[in-house]
Amino acid sequence: MRVLFLGGAGMIGSAAGAYAVEQGTDLTIVTRSAPKRPPSDAVRQIRADVRDTAALRAALRGEEFDAVVDWVGFTPDDIRDHPALFTGRTGQYVFISTCSVFGRPVPQLPITESSPRRQPVFGYARDKVACELLLEDAYRTSGLPLTIVRPFHTYDRTAVPLLSGWTAIERMRAGKPVVVHGDGTSLWSLMHASDFARAFVPLLGNGHAIGESVNVVSGDILTWDQIHLALANAAGVRAPLLRHRSSEDIARHISGWADVLEHDFRHSMLFDTTRLRTLVPGFAPRVSLAEGAREVIAHYDAHPELRAADEALDRAFDALLQGETT
Repeated sequence: MRVLFLGGAGMIGSAAGAYAVEQGTDLTIVTRSAPKRPPSDAVRQIRADVRDTAALRAALRGEEFDAVVDWVGFTPDDIRDHPALFTGRTGQYVFISTCSVFGRPVPQLPITESSPRRQPVFGYARDKVACELLLEDAYRTSGLPLTIVRPFHTYDRTAVPLLSGWTAIERMRAGKPVVVHGDGTSLWSLMHASDFARAFVPLLGNGHAIGESVNVVSGDILTWDQIHLALANAAGVRAPLLRHRSSEDIARHISGWADVLEHDFRHSMLFDTTRLRTLVPGFAPRVSLAEGAREVIAHYDAHPELRAADEALDRAFDALLQGETT
């Protein structure tokens, strides 16, 4: 199968590319510059700006593909010319969107592919909704063989899956308390990038996925306390000090977190994976949070240059906890 990635040099794109090649896919990727995560020698690389339609058309030289995957379409202007460019030249056009398109609070759990899409605050998610609508119209009116794929919160060894990042780990190891929003029991879902790849690649060339949107999520149900505790355990901290504060209190001390807490992390996000499991029979995540957390900590411990705490965040946590005895 011949597959074209537009972009795809990031965390989940590179994982998907590696797995696709493993499965025998003839993969071409188009990036503007050399990827920070270099693909294998089996991958053909083309240098072009995928947002420049003329440059992209020239770079592809009329080639046809079984599937085209757009990893870097963030605004309608980024993908506006793609229906005309790829209709008739590919058997499937896959747009990488995000589960952030679903409005918060979600009116009914679990979230399905047909849950309401609405995001008036975050430009990233709002623009992804607009991209989805543009491409869905092209599917209905001009025959673009569209599949929309929506990841949620993915991570690998390079990404601490917390808003506070490595700073939380440093505080735990130092015996200092870490602030968790709410009471720590709102529900969340994480997916390791390698599991995303195993769920995603079988969708390529899958005719049953044409005209569908698919939430590619693990289906795990985790509380934020559980996520913190798993990372603490991997870091060798057996009894971390977790302290709970309201999202409003946190936002007063950490202004950059106000919108993300209000419109995202504070809400429970629980997913129905029926459509994914129907399209990819037998899929189940392989990397548990415990295993993924050990991988993250091992990677950071092996790279001292990554283990810098955010001093401003550290001070904000201390201010939130001022007067509390530990």
